[in-house]
Amino acid sequence: MPTNRLRPLFPLLCAALVFGLSGCKQSTDATTPAQETGASAADKVAAVADAVNPMASPREEVVTAMRKLMDARSYRAEMQHEGGPSGTMTNTVEFVAPDRFRMEMAGVGTQYVIGDTMTMTMDGRTMQVPMPKGTVTQWRDPVNFREAEASMTAQALGNDAVDGIQARKYLVHQTTPKPTDFTIWIDADGLPLQMRVSGDANGQPVTTTVRYSRINDPGIVIEAPK
Repeated sequence: MPTNRLRPLFPLLCAALVFGLSGCKQSTDATTPAQETGASAADKVAAVADAVNPMASPREEVVTAMRKLMDARSYRAEMQHEGGPSGTMTNTVEFVAPDRFRMEMAGVGTQYVIGDTMTMTMDGRTMQVPMPKGTVTQWRDPVNFREAEASMTAQALGNDAVDGIQARKYLVHQTTPKPTDFTIWIDADGLPLQMRVSGDANGQPVTTTVRYSRINDPGIVIEAPK
């Protein structure tokens, strides 16, 4: 299968992870967090305040929730995209640590990623497609997470409910790997329940909502078809 047919899958997987739906990035820079992110004076003040009293801040609650997702053994993420050139569509990703993904792609079917190999079935034929080495590793690279975390600020928006589940709602801004604002809902266990970000695709506005469930559920098993 041509490589360009696979490229749209990679940002989708990144969105299902824990970097605020802002994409993936590898960095080997030896700069300080302030140099890496170009943080504003307000961002720096917020970071200092969080360091002095970390557990009292909305930022720390968001960071802690995202760390829990990063450390999760498994989860399910349902992504609904509204707007853009493709209109409304829903995709689902299931993850099992350390490197297994099952993706239900609208209009494409089911793909499996295990390590650096993608397996898919099209027109009744199952095929394996090698991916660049380290692709999955960068999606869950702790260095990338720390870079995003260093530039992050958060504002509490009060309590809200998602599908009847009570949650705390936050507006988050981060500048790494790129300037992004997103909204996150955190449940009573301190786990991400939902994330939402708005942007554009080919010049058209698009909103993506990710709904998390089955976090650390041992019932999620991912095996590629033979």
